Amino acid sequence: MSLNKTRGQMYPWVTHTWNPIGGRCPHQCSYCYMRRFPLGELKLREGHLKDKLERGWVIFVGSSCDMWAKEVPMAWIAKVLNRCREFPQTTFLFQSKNPARLRAFVFPPNTILGTTLESNRYLPHISLAPPPHNRICAMRQLPAPKMVSIEPIMDFDLDCFVKDIQDIAPEFVSIGADSKGHGLPEPSADKLLALIAALEEFTEVRQKANLKRLTQGMA
Repeated sequence: MSLNKTRGQMYPWVTHTWNPIGGRCPHQCSYCYMRRFPLGELKLREGHLKDKLERGWVIFVGSSCDMWAKEVPMAWIAKVLNRCREFPQTTFLFQSKNPARLRAFVFPPNTILGTTLESNRYLPHISLAPPPHNRICAMRQLPAPKMVSIEPIMDFDLDCFVKDIQDIAPEFVSIGADSKGHGLPEPSADKLLALIAALEEFTEVRQKANLKRLTQGMA
């Protein structure tokens, strides 16, 4: 079953995750928790399209594999979205590191569109996903409501990063840290707190519990 109640480090405001498209994510992010599992090729799990998505749930669709990666067939995505439209009282989160592809689709009414920005810096040794600049430009063109996830947060250029996120105009920003000791380049506590303060001037900031390791100066 690809429909699960959220747990662990997932967003506390999301009630369920749903992964009708599965397999090895093409973005191959070095810190991804899914890399510990033996994953096969990308596939559409047709049986999971029969899952019932209840009224009032907030569902992160594609939490274990970026269903918007360029390698995923558009026909698969269309089938998933068609199923989502059958549940107008359910809220859906579609989050991608390839948000440019989101522009090609029409979404159900209760939809939040998001992207991950670990930093404003391009770190090709960390991920095969499109560079942050590409994600930022694409998110600017998408309709609200939008959100940005800064997780796992990596070192950044403060003024540039704040401006980039402000240009996206997100409803909120979620910030979290690396929880599995991947040795990522992380910001200092002072720099992170300055980012949070700057973001709070124009949007809501939701801090994950794992961020305390950095904000308390224990990096």
